[in-house]
Amino acid sequence: MRSRSTSAAEASYPVAIAHDYLTQRGGAERVVLALHKAFPDAPIYTTLYDPEKTYPEFKNCTVITSPLNKVGLFRKDHRLALPLLPFFSSRLKVDAERVIVSSTGWAHGFNLPAQSLIYCHSPARWIYLTDQYMGSSMNKAIELGFKALRPFLRRWDQRAAGRHDHYIANSSIIQQRIFDVYGKQARVIFPPHSMDSNGPLSPIPGLEDFMADGYYLLVSRLLPYKNIQHAVEAFAGLDQKLLVIGSGPMADDLKAMSTPNIAFASELSDEQMQYAYAHARALLAVSHEDFGITPLEGGAFGKPTIALKAGGFLDTIREGITGTFIDLPTAPEIRRAVEDFCSDDYSAQRIQEHISQFSEERFIQQIREQVKQ
Repeated sequence: MRSRSTSAAEASYPVAIAHDYLTQRGGAERVVLALHKAFPDAPIYTTLYDPEKTYPEFKNCTVITSPLNKVGLFRKDHRLALPLLPFFSSRLKVDAERVIVSSTGWAHGFNLPAQSLIYCHSPARWIYLTDQYMGSSMNKAIELGFKALRPFLRRWDQRAAGRHDHYIANSSIIQQRIFDVYGKQARVIFPPHSMDSNGPLSPIPGLEDFMADGYYLLVSRLLPYKNIQHAVEAFAGLDQKLLVIGSGPMADDLKAMSTPNIAFASELSDEQMQYAYAHARALLAVSHEDFGITPLEGGAFGKPTIALKAGGFLDTIREGITGTFIDLPTAPEIRRAVEDFCSDDYSAQRIQEHISQFSEERFIQQIREQVKQ
């Protein structure tokens, strides 16, 4: 095992990987794992790292952190470190000849060499899409703090972006957003899904009965802009079940408003996630996503998706083949879509054929080609 977390690099590396923070489980962290498969000897530089809250595979990686990582409160909630992140991000020196940077707003501001490839999941949502990121249920004190810091954060972010020429977007909408925000042309390389439909399955303890006869599955971080609250409201009174997998600051509020046909789970193993996808009736994806990987993960098991007609879902879902769209992420529209949905209208084989173009092998090949250039 080569797992370590330290505040300074001990050697210069030919290739390194950089990411904002490794304190949660999500699509961006899955991309970092895929990058590590492409470059298995590359260390991962990040501001914060909590091995118990992110994917366990990172324990087998060399992880190099900023001094912020010594503060347990920041590892618990990276948002609390917001006033300090620009300073510590700028001073996190990545000691490598070439760097592949996975960034949602911070990692492209690390002290990077000239030969850095920025894989951009999105220009920082909290800076450029603040109201959407915060939502109506965010703590008002935190919201005011974000907005007070926003002019400084924008200047910092623009300076960080100005130092790099090579940006890659994870979807068509992010390609356009990179141009609108930074004035840069970016190539699109879709991120991979990593679910193994032939892999081992493990039921979720305590939910065996709930998952026995089909349910709708929603996999997401529990944040306001993800619209989980509207999905939970939509399923109240429905003769259908909803399983929500994810964690985040809205967890308690969502559980308080849920009805008995809704269940929650978080921090699952890959075997448990694969079980959840394999036994679902369909996926529900109603957030404003920059890419939105869950329809692909469900698609690996031949499952269709009800998705918001926006963002990255426009790149990954073929209407009538892999799923159907709703125009607005409101409770009434989600409810109508579920009531009208029939999974028998979809071919599992055709869904799996479609999502094969988003394989991890394809992603690794394309990233390696970009690094060579």
